Amino acid sequence: MCEASNPNPIESVDGVTRFFRPDTKCCTYHPRLPNYLVGAILSDEDAAMAEGRRRIQEKLDRRVAVNPQWLKAPPRYTLLYQNARQAFGRTQSLRCPYYEPQGGLCTIWRYREAVCSTYFCKYVAGADGRKFWMTFKTWLTLAEIQLSRYALLQHLPDYVLNGRDKADAATVPLTVEDLDDQPPPEKEYAELWRGWAGREAEFYKACYQSVRALTSQDFENLLGIDGTIELSILKQRHEAAVAPRLPQVLKLNPGATVQWLPDGSIALASYSEFDAIALPGEAYGLLVEFNGKQPVEAVRQRLRDEKQADLHEDILLELYRHRILIDVNAPSQ
Repeated sequence: MCEASNPNPIESVDGVTRFFRPDTKCCTYHPRLPNYLVGAILSDEDAAMAEGRRRIQEKLDRRVAVNPQWLKAPPRYTLLYQNARQAFGRTQSLRCPYYEPQGGLCTIWRYREAVCSTYFCKYVAGADGRKFWMTFKTWLTLAEIQLSRYALLQHLPDYVLNGRDKADAATVPLTVEDLDDQPPPEKEYAELWRGWAGREAEFYKACYQSVRALTSQDFENLLGIDGTIELSILKQRHEAAVAPRLPQVLKLNPGATVQWLPDGSIALASYSEFDAIALPGEAYGLLVEFNGKQPVEAVRQRLRDEKQADLHEDILLELYRHRILIDVNAPSQ
């Protein structure tokens, strides 16, 4: 969410800007690429992928955060990312290594992973849209884990059989090499890669070919019961996002951010610090009447009778999707 794309920017209530830097946008994140996606990038000979291939090969040559399952962020980067405060989209030091600053584009976009495939700073469906995309990210992440493990079993089974795929997710103290963004000791690296050491690109390409050969039934089997459950949740989230229903009883969200603007209008935000709704100032006096004690239709009728005003159902639905108005009967919003 860059300032240039917002013709009428609103100052934040705490004085801290929420706009992304134009030279980073939302790309202050280092993707975790599964082995088969790395292989797909290296196998794609399209001229449009030349820069992406070059950057991937450069990372392989450096041997930092390069293992048979993932090509991921260096440990020092991860430490900074996890401990940075209000830095997303606003610091050049965390900019993605695959981002091309000259054109503001991604050099590996064709093969982006789960996080980059599902992140948006704003959602047409508001909070329900964000829930859908976050659930989709969970499902895609599961697919990446299982497909990368399958590829490992085909080409480097000991990596899985010895539990290295689980150890990869563990949080451990940084080594001297990690602190200096240097590769691990030669012996440690060789033990990690076995016979593939020095042939990493070839290994990743082999992983891609193995995954590419899977049928849809093979894929479903790999995801198992977890995949079935996540897909069912995803379908529910999709239905809520594309076919929303206005709850019977609504209440003005006490946690919503309210900011009066110089022109007398009002900005309201709730589910996301990046997504506010602007309304005429007069509308706020109508919104406070939604206190969760009466059905929506009863409140609307009272507004028509007492204030000769009304909020159309479409407006109420939009306010609900952004959780400015909340369902008093919902266990969670």
